[in-house]
Amino acid sequence: MHLINAHLYDHSVDFDSTLNNFKMLADKKLKAFVATTKPGEAKAFYNNILGLKFLSEDEFALEFQANETVLRIAIVQEFKPQPFTVLGWDIDDIVSTIKSLSSKNIFCEKYGFLQQDHLGVWTAPNGSKVAWFKDPDGNVLSLTEK
Repeated sequence: MHLINAHLYDHSVDFDSTLNNFKMLADKKLKAFVATTKPGEAKAFYNNILGLKFLSEDEFALEFQANETVLRIAIVQEFKPQPFTVLGWDIDDIVSTIKSLSSKNIFCEKYGFLQQDHLGVWTAPNGSKVAWFKDPDGNVLSLTEK
């Protein structure tokens, strides 16, 4: 933001061109990445449990179609999952989605520092309902109902 503000006072800078540079990826498709040390389990989880369309697999990665986003799951030798959300979905009905996951033995995480209901749903200050679950590698995934 400081760069834009500085350019407001520097009349030698082409402001429209500078703004376009900041938007250079805004209209491009996003590709998301997560890691796995268990490609077989990851493939079954993302395809059979979450219902993402399987696209391809090679020795480097699995790829899935997730609505308009390609999810690339990189196959790695070692991996330590992060303690925060790495992928999330906006959904219409969090309760039915959680019940569907639970029927497939995928259960929501419960965190002692949040007030969550019996299903693991936390209501954010803005009213959104959020729940978290993990993939076979321990990647934290989220559901959000706005």
